Amino acid sequence: MPVWTRLRWKGKPVETRWRTVLKAVVWNLIGLATMSLVGLLATGSAALGGTMAVINTAVGFTLYLLYERLWARVRWGRQG
Repeated sequence: MPVWTRLRWKGKPVETRWRTVLKAVVWNLIGLATMSLVGLLATGSAALGGTMAVINTAVGFTLYLLYERLWARVRWGRQG
């Protein structure tokens, strides 16, 4: 078992990198579908709407991962 799946913060399991990545992937798939539909409705073009959605998803996915990993290091506001 990898060491990061056994990490604990004051006896409680912490968010693992794999959990963060899986959450980001699922959330971004939902966002990709939504943005594709919005892009199609806004432009009338599936190709242009899809391209806009893919770019938005790639940027959002990257920023979400960075945001989550940064907050995983912040001790402020944690209980226990």
